[in-house]
Amino acid sequence: MSVLFLILLNVIVPVFFLIGAGAFLHRKFHLDMNTLSKLNNFLLMPAISFVNIYQSKMGGGMIVQIFGFLALQAVSLIIVSTLIAKLAKFDQSLSATFKNSVVLNNSANFGMPVSQLVFHNNPLGLSIQVIVIIFQNLLTYTYGLMNSVSVHTKSAKGAISEFLKNPVIYALLLGFVLQATSINIPLFLWTPIDNIASAFIAIALITLGAQSAYLKITHFPLPLILSLIGRLILSPSIAFLIILMLGLEGTVAQGLFIASSFPTSRNSALFALEYGNHPEYAAQAVLMSTLFSSITVTLVVYLSKILF
Repeated sequence: MSVLFLILLNVIVPVFFLIGAGAFLHRKFHLDMNTLSKLNNFLLMPAISFVNIYQSKMGGGMIVQIFGFLALQAVSLIIVSTLIAKLAKFDQSLSATFKNSVVLNNSANFGMPVSQLVFHNNPLGLSIQVIVIIFQNLLTYTYGLMNSVSVHTKSAKGAISEFLKNPVIYALLLGFVLQATSINIPLFLWTPIDNIASAFIAIALITLGAQSAYLKITHFPLPLILSLIGRLILSPSIAFLIILMLGLEGTVAQGLFIASSFPTSRNSALFALEYGNHPEYAAQAVLMSTLFSSITVTLVVYLSKILF
């Protein structure tokens, strides 16, 4: 009960406070959604991606092991979500948003606070979550972004062209190069970059709130139900099987099992808004998965202590 209360108080409440602020501001002042979308995609996302990669301290066999697990899990979720979308006969636009809602999770502003609560006396647990965040960044701005832009292009060349227009790709590459070469960024440059990155979570959640300002969820349509099942139930179930298959144990197994249960990434809603792929449904998936994750994540945390 104490874990559930702490997750609700320290993770869910702050998230929904910012979402609520965005909904209130949009209803009162009619915020320009196109401006918010561009601000997120062309300034804030590149900054947070660059900072995460640049500040990461990757290396060692354990990193390879963890990345191997995350790659297996991502491929499994991509295959499962693609099959579900085909069986449900979703159109290409809805299918893209559905797949992103299942494959991409909120490992940063939801996952990190949860990990800090669970592994507050265990640096290894927190380090695992940092690696998960880095992997999710890479997955988001490769698979997730390509998945979104390919809907409105008729050729692979067109999709790749749209993909390469996104500055996040170059922010990630620059972060890798500077981190690998240990180049120090001067303070006069680092300060504004860090300030912009720090603003990402707040502005992204306010944008999500604005997207959701006029949503009326009177029932749960099939795509939303499938998103919730895929992200909150199938994802940790698949992770459990992969952990057993790879023979992972202890803190590594606990950290990866817990990380697999986080709700849908807010970036899936931002991509849906930017590229016009059912943005209301995408916002619903983020909101409802975040709400229900207060139950499912708590259960996964409890099971991780018993199973591993």
